[in-house]
Amino acid sequence: IIKAVKQRMATIRQTLPKGVTVDVYLDRSELVGRAIHTVQKNLLEGALIVVFVLVLFLGNWRAGLVVASVIPLAMLFAISLMRLFGVSGNLMSLGAIDFGLIVDGAVIIVEAIVHRLHGGGAGLTGRLSGEQMDEETYLAASKIRSSAAFGEIIILIVYLPLLALAGIEGRMFRPMAQTVAFAILGAFILSLTYVPMMSALALSRNADPKVTISDRLLGWLTRRYDPLVAGALRHKTLVLATAVALLVGAFLLFRTLGGEFIPQLAEGDFAVELRTLPGSSLEYTIEKSQQAAGILQRQFPDEVKEVVAKVGAAEIPTDPMPVEAADLMVILRPQANWKKADNQAELAEQMAAAVGVIPGVTFGFQQPIQMRFNELISGAKQDVVLKIFGEDLIQLADYARQAGAVVRRVPGAEDVYVEQVTGLPQIVVRLDRARLARFGLSVGEVNRTVQTAFAGQTAGQVFEQERRYDLVLRLRGDLRRDINSVRQLFIATPTGQQVPLEQVATVALEEGPNQIQRDDTKRRVSVGFNVRGRDVETVVREVQQHLRQQVRFAPGYYTTYGGQFENLREATDRLSLAVPVALGLIFVLLFFTFNSVKQALLIFTA
Repeated sequence: IIKAVKQRMATIRQTLPKGVTVDVYLDRSELVGRAIHTVQKNLLEGALIVVFVLVLFLGNWRAGLVVASVIPLAMLFAISLMRLFGVSGNLMSLGAIDFGLIVDGAVIIVEAIVHRLHGGGAGLTGRLSGEQMDEETYLAASKIRSSAAFGEIIILIVYLPLLALAGIEGRMFRPMAQTVAFAILGAFILSLTYVPMMSALALSRNADPKVTISDRLLGWLTRRYDPLVAGALRHKTLVLATAVALLVGAFLLFRTLGGEFIPQLAEGDFAVELRTLPGSSLEYTIEKSQQAAGILQRQFPDEVKEVVAKVGAAEIPTDPMPVEAADLMVILRPQANWKKADNQAELAEQMAAAVGVIPGVTFGFQQPIQMRFNELISGAKQDVVLKIFGEDLIQLADYARQAGAVVRRVPGAEDVYVEQVTGLPQIVVRLDRARLARFGLSVGEVNRTVQTAFAGQTAGQVFEQERRYDLVLRLRGDLRRDINSVRQLFIATPTGQQVPLEQVATVALEEGPNQIQRDDTKRRVSVGFNVRGRDVETVVREVQQHLRQQVRFAPGYYTTYGGQFENLREATDRLSLAVPVALGLIFVLLFFTFNSVKQALLIFTA
């Protein structure tokens, strides 16, 4: 898509008027390129390590290459199915592939074949014929086939819980589970067909037993392992008690771990949400945006490449925002050039402190994709959104201020934003019907005049080649903002007399609602915050605890938590059902493999 946009922009640039240029300040293809390069590098390094370990421990370079050849073939199988099912190749899907899992079944089968041919256990000597080689390979592979098959099926079952995820978490993690499942399925098929065939063709037919470097290495390990096993068998009670203690300790430690919906990806840039006071003009927001951009560029010259501000809505309002809000895109230089910080979190804290000196303006530091992701989840740009529901706007605003004060005292909660639902200055006109009747005016006539003066009235149309624009008549901007000009607005009476508005109405400057937000037809106000330095779940739990202790809500008022915490909770609920089912299936497969509940439990508890 980005390549197609660049090609189209090259055509558009040729049609621009003289002096007009289009500059790209945020190019996500660079992030995609870095991610794909990371995946390619990791896959290549992983493949080389696996091949080295296979050759070393199998003690037979031919056997190692037979197993290693499963990797590209399984990847080809996986990529074909990804193409068939519409799964894209990205950091999440390709980055989860583990070559050790892919070659697991092939290693088992090849090791069994090598052991039968060259281990001396089958009593084979001399050079085998083609028929003998095929028969011995078949016997060795058939004996171990069920163990290899069940092992790979168990690995497939491990990824089933991820396929049960829904919503945004499902769209993120399901491709990863699908890609790994495709690769393991391909390796499973290859281990039962391709691997025995290639072993019969590629392995040496000389069946005379011989000692390899692998035998020496494993013998050295065995001599040190035997005393350890003997000691464990002599002290069964101690070993069992230690295992139980470790299990209980691991469970208790697991309960203290925090939780996050997804790990944060280092995008290499910042998206800063800027908010001025309600009712601020466009000029004021632009001024503060430029002031913040200047501070960042002056104080962080080695870290900041450029700062671009976006205010309001475009002609096609896909991302509308009020004039008192702006998004600052802080384009960063490569991290190797940074001097004031070692990572993005530290740099964000320093930048937040630098722009925090601007009075009456709040800032929230995130990353471009992270900000849009949060908006898709909850409609807000922060990581976590506390929503307070109720009827009275003034009461909601008071609860929001109290909740904001509580959140600010929780460690890890940064960039706290309290939604302003009141405080917007408004010029309110209250008509006096008795005075209107005295001049023979109606409410509709006065409203029409006021509407024309402030909102404007179409007086005609202007044509510019194929485009057509409405010609709107209204008062000048300075007159619309002056309450005295509003009071002196003349109203035409039926007799032709001009009457000032203040003679038939009371004109006053009052505070009104800034915005009224609803979820499920219920009024609500939100308190948003980002999480840095701690996990989302722990921070939200502390916020919930402090709110219960410090804020008393009237009947009919309640809170909910959205954003990443909401998705984390939903994913946890689904996994709490899917994981036990997967564990049950694994135990059933172990039972069918060994035909013994005791042996299945022995392996399952490990």
